[in-house]
Amino acid sequence: MGKVHKFEDLDVWKLSRTICKEVESLFQNTPLGSNYRLWNQMEGSSGSIMDNIAEGFGRGGNKEFHNFLSYSKGSAAELKSQLYRCFDKKLISKEQFEHNSSQCDEVINRIGAFMAYLRKSDIKGIKYKKE
Repeated sequence: MGKVHKFEDLDVWKLSRTICKEVESLFQNTPLGSNYRLWNQMEGSSGSIMDNIAEGFGRGGNKEFHNFLSYSKGSAAELKSQLYRCFDKKLISKEQFEHNSSQCDEVINRIGAFMAYLRKSDIKGIKYKKE
């Protein structure tokens, strides 16, 4: 794995950003936009995926990063559950549900793999480097 200098370089963050954009598209192009409570919850959980990856990276230590990745993974699972609610309420189509749900599964799997990598890594993070 190459050295990463900023969170924007992380593929898992890029995928979470795509998910966030696609959830926004659902708000703009489906009846979901009129369900403010559900929209607000989904806005929070989709944003939390990418935000926690960024915050954890910014902490500078692998243990803290791992912890924030766990929050991101939980937010992705929360978003997937909210997608079920949207589908059950007929606010999104089956195709929209399946596409967005599979993206949640993909980011959950990638975050899990990244967490496993961090657990096995001897690198502790930049905040532990000696000058």
